[in-house]
Amino acid sequence: MTRSVYVTGIDRGDGRQVVELGVMELLTRQVDRVGVFRPLVHDGPDRLFELLRARYRLSQAPATVYGLDYAEASALQAERGTDELVATLVERFHAVARDYDVVLVLGTDFADTQLPDELSLNARLANEFGASVIPVVGGRKQTPESVRAEVRNAYRAYDGRGCDVLAMVANRVAREDRDEIAERLDSRLPVPCYVLPDEPALSAPTVAQITHALGARVLLGDESGLARDALDFVFGGAMLPHFLSALTPGCLVVTPGDRADLVIGSLAAHSAGTPPIAGVLLTLDEVPSDEILTLAARLAPGTPVIAVSGNSFPTAARLFSLEGKLNAATPRKAERALGLFERYVDTAGLLTRVSAPSSDRVTPMMFEHKLLERARADKRRVVLPEGTEERVLHAAEVLLRRGVCDLTLLGPVDRIRKKAADLGIDLGDSQLIDPATSELRDAFAEQYAKLRAHRGVTVELAYDVVADVNYFGTLMVEQGLADGMVSGSVHSTAATIRPAFEIIKTNPDTKIVSSVFFMCLADKVLVYGDCAVNPDPDAEQLADIAIQSAATAEQFGVEPRIAMLSYSTGTSGSGADVDKVRKATELVRLRRGDLKTEGPIQYDAAVEPSVAATKLPDSEVAGQASVLIFPDLNTGNNTYKAVQRSAGAIAVGPVLQGLRKPVNDLSRGALVQDIVNTVAITAIQAQTPHEKATTQ
Repeated sequence: MTRSVYVTGIDRGDGRQVVELGVMELLTRQVDRVGVFRPLVHDGPDRLFELLRARYRLSQAPATVYGLDYAEASALQAERGTDELVATLVERFHAVARDYDVVLVLGTDFADTQLPDELSLNARLANEFGASVIPVVGGRKQTPESVRAEVRNAYRAYDGRGCDVLAMVANRVAREDRDEIAERLDSRLPVPCYVLPDEPALSAPTVAQITHALGARVLLGDESGLARDALDFVFGGAMLPHFLSALTPGCLVVTPGDRADLVIGSLAAHSAGTPPIAGVLLTLDEVPSDEILTLAARLAPGTPVIAVSGNSFPTAARLFSLEGKLNAATPRKAERALGLFERYVDTAGLLTRVSAPSSDRVTPMMFEHKLLERARADKRRVVLPEGTEERVLHAAEVLLRRGVCDLTLLGPVDRIRKKAADLGIDLGDSQLIDPATSELRDAFAEQYAKLRAHRGVTVELAYDVVADVNYFGTLMVEQGLADGMVSGSVHSTAATIRPAFEIIKTNPDTKIVSSVFFMCLADKVLVYGDCAVNPDPDAEQLADIAIQSAATAEQFGVEPRIAMLSYSTGTSGSGADVDKVRKATELVRLRRGDLKTEGPIQYDAAVEPSVAATKLPDSEVAGQASVLIFPDLNTGNNTYKAVQRSAGAIAVGPVLQGLRKPVNDLSRGALVQDIVNTVAITAIQAQTPHEKATTQ
């Protein structure tokens, strides 16, 4: 029977979308086929489902997601009774459930539904669906005692109606009361109770949402600027010096369009980062001159300036009634919501209680989830030398909001802050360092000069070298000021890894630095090595690459079954290239007899069981290889790119292996998610020495 989880509430305004998103994240970590069902829906687009569909690449047809709209349900209940309404919804639920391993059910929203005793209806539907329930209680503007009472009452209400209550959630409680409420509820109920504080940025509308709601015109601003959250509203009327002191971080400035002084002053303050604002809203249908708008665009590129026809008072009334919503157009809010959920919910414990059927398949999304989860479990600090690069800043925002690791960004600090402000990114408590002016520069120069004295490097020369962000970042890792480094989005591979060769060097038990890609196919993860570093390794080096790659695979949950690839399988071919692979295979078996290794073997025989049955029927690797070692860089690099582009695989890497401490390279075409994944991998690699040290 399909397992299902029913997220519901007791009243409107509980912000349960955060919980629904968080539960979906948990379910997609465990199983491949997750369905969504909303028994009752209002007219208009379902913003949460559109977010889930976009974020989790759901193939479910939207028409199958919904049972009935509220008007239909109310009419059916009035004419034929509640039993008929429930029977109809149960039938439609099972039509979805039979196609999925687990179903997330989104309960009714208690908002203008005209349904009597909505809580009882949710409870009955959960029971009829065979679903476990997670009730959510809203705590905004409530006292701690009131929240505790509401949670206890909600538990009794659902438990008393026969529901299998998985956990209780108190959401949107005052941040200052959160710990007290959690402590008072701990062990007071027979199920876990998670308490989430109110997060103003989640309920803050974006500038784009304000623009749409007010029918405003966009005079200036790009997509990133329009995605900023308007955390506050500051209305302009005072003279400029007094007005500037009223600005708050993330505020939307509302001012008549003829106050060019306030427009320019606000944008100048944003450009200086004191403070960064969300944008400017002009009223009275007044628009500054072209000269003013040109100056504004130069002062704060990308920052939105929008205009409405009404005056400030009715505009203010409409602004204060707006509330931000999670939807497919607000991916940054989704990251913030997930970060909040993962920080305050015991996700591992909740997932155990859900006990969804675990899948043998490992999808790309499941692999990515596990990376973030493992990195978050034992946080490390990763240094990002390319601190002014836009993609790196967006990735940093995701990493920080999800609590994946601590970050150090390198570059001119003012430029980093200005770029982050222009993008509407909050870097939180990230460490920002300018290598050119850092107090560490002198010590790093002395250290580098000692390491490279045999090459004639003096302290004076080293002083210039260590100002380079990649050298500085590598020295931070070597000195233990960071646990790992990721670079390469705007630097060449050589510029990224050369400092690591010179400063960090290889592990004592390895002779070569190599790399792997994690190739995330539709249903499994393969490890490809070496596709990025060594042009033409000899047999000894190839054996070393294979052993390193097996260790990396095992570290990331892939059982190593090594295929030493060649254009020939078994003893069918000869020649220098095949002999090299044959010798490398023998060396792997000699050095690591515990590893399952096959070679020489062709790619099809390595991964396709039907071909393996013909060519190597007795092999324990053929047909099920998970670690594929290519004979040279030409073959490996072309193969991984062909599989990536032709088979739609997600390639995560290159991941460097063999260094004493982790440094990883990015493709210069890396997407934000690629950077996030690589940083998470680096953080996990950095955990291993720490784990060994604590067990000795």
